[in-house]
Amino acid sequence: QVQLVESGGGLVQAGGSLSLSCAASGSFFSINTMGWYRQAPGKQRELVAAITSSGSTNYADSVKGRFTISRDNAGNTVYLQMNSLKPEDTAVYYCNADIGVFQLTVVFNSYWGQGTQVTVSS
Repeated sequence: QVQLVESGGGLVQAGGSLSLSCAASGSFFSINTMGWYRQAPGKQRELVAAITSSGSTNYADSVKGRFTISRDNAGNTVYLQMNSLKPEDTAVYYCNADIGVFQLTVVFNSYWGQGTQVTVSS
């Protein structure tokens, strides 16, 4: 059974930093794109940042220059370093990954972490 386990998050003052990590566990063939999404109360879930298996990155305009996404060498863990945090960054942050599993052949499915709360106080 494939799982994404998140850690990090918490409460920080505006201007501070936090880091998130998300590790894939279980039996799988490979992982393509990994990313972080967030959902604030009353708002839709939105993409924050994503990174492909080759290391290409994509960021939401609202976090460019402040957040950095990265992966470990094995490609199974994704990190999000968040600097210069703003109150509007407050949300539940979710890890997402496209993971290939063996089902007679390799099938890629989208998996989600359980979510971790990030709260930025003004």
